[in-house]
Amino acid sequence: MKKIQMSVATAATALFVAAPALAQETMGIDEKVNAAFAKATGPFVATIFAPIPGTSFPWIVMWLVIAATVFTLYFGFVQLRYFRHAIQLVKGDYSNPNDAGEVSHFQALATALSGTVGLGNIAGVAVAIGIGGPGATFWMILAGLLGMASKFTECTLGVKFRNEYEDGTVSGGPMYYISKGFKERGLPGGKILAVLFSIFCILGSLGGGNMFQANQAHAQITGIVGDYPGWITGIAFAAIVFMVIVGGIKSIAKVTEKVVPFMAVMYVGAAIVILLANADMIGWAFGQIFAGAFTSLGVAGGVVGALIQGFKRAAFSNEAGVGSAAIAHSAVKTSEPITEGFVSLLEPLIDTVVICTMTALVIIISQQLITDAETGFYVMNEAGSAIATVDGNSGVALTSAAFGSSISWFPYILAIAVVLFAFSTMISWSYYGLKAWTYLFGEGKTTELVFKLIFCVFVVIGASASLGPVIDFSDAAIFAMAVVNIFALYFLMGFVRQELASYSARLKDGTIKKFARN
Repeated sequence: MKKIQMSVATAATALFVAAPALAQETMGIDEKVNAAFAKATGPFVATIFAPIPGTSFPWIVMWLVIAATVFTLYFGFVQLRYFRHAIQLVKGDYSNPNDAGEVSHFQALATALSGTVGLGNIAGVAVAIGIGGPGATFWMILAGLLGMASKFTECTLGVKFRNEYEDGTVSGGPMYYISKGFKERGLPGGKILAVLFSIFCILGSLGGGNMFQANQAHAQITGIVGDYPGWITGIAFAAIVFMVIVGGIKSIAKVTEKVVPFMAVMYVGAAIVILLANADMIGWAFGQIFAGAFTSLGVAGGVVGALIQGFKRAAFSNEAGVGSAAIAHSAVKTSEPITEGFVSLLEPLIDTVVICTMTALVIIISQQLITDAETGFYVMNEAGSAIATVDGNSGVALTSAAFGSSISWFPYILAIAVVLFAFSTMISWSYYGLKAWTYLFGEGKTTELVFKLIFCVFVVIGASASLGPVIDFSDAAIFAMAVVNIFALYFLMGFVRQELASYSARLKDGTIKKFARN
């Protein structure tokens, strides 16, 4: 163990000493990398995010929404029927510490949430409202509620088909339940699909779960303290991230169980303060949401525009159906796979229904938006002049302006939130990428260390360079995970129904009892 620790320390030191030179060299070849990636990956990115013919609705979003609807109906609205039991499980009422696994139900939920709660909740909501109007919030909430069933399905399978090792560690996720589940069903192609999912997961973890987060965190910090080289932020983040992820899922869970509640209290707390100060407008704001969902209040295509933006932002925010969360939830201590399915269905509720809705209400109530029939929505300053149009790059600015209209110092809180969101997303996605990596290259300390060092190098690169096409590709890779995952879920959801029927019967007849805690 001491030799391993020394080798880790030596490797980490070498990484961070070499990082500045690496970052400078990366910045020098930035344009070449952009051009090369755009040419090589452009068709793949365009295919993943292509609209359904005759519409502006990305087919991948429809793929996720249809699956969520199918699972909701197939499991009889499980997100409603077992909501109370899910809360009991998170509280630890049915938890046996002697069960196989590495983390508690709460820690698994916090780890998965840390990977989804992020810029989508801050900037994404603003973009949805800016383009689709307040009505986009309604469809975002609906998609979040439906997505709870997708999380339930994939996370139950994640625990059911996980690998449990003699040292107490576990490995699970779509790559395991696809390969094992297809084999048990007697279906061909499971191994190929599992490998394909793993490749997409690694690419997504290094890009959208890493470089993009570091890049946005650096941008937010420089907006507060002034401009400075990105590699400085990159090295700082890489050092902190490495110290956390080198300890594995238990170390990650210990951090996320503290960071996630703090993030939620800080961000949602600020929203609640604003809403309480404008309590008389909350009813009006919900009226705008419902009216905009079914009328032409949305600028980009009326009802259709609101629906598209709402569904799109929900899908991008909670990742229900992508399969990433199943990797984190697979590490839970339990002997009943279905219990983690119940716990996981809370994730889209917290991420999309609660946090995203709070953001939307503040934006709508702050009246930072005005509607222009020709040009759409604008962010307004105190004098009533348009200062920026709403697009993918100005979402954070809109949210900051909305909160800042009631809390003058909120931009500083937002900067802290963005940094924390970025950090928590990185450590969670490092685990997702790691498990995909070890699935492909085998378990072992050396194999794990190699990926963790690679991940930290990409943190520095992400903060230092503006690799637009690279990040576009990684985002496409994340949603390509959903293509493989949902395709497999349709063939495997029968396993989940069997688990649900068995557990429900035993819960009803009293066979399953609350675990006595000291």
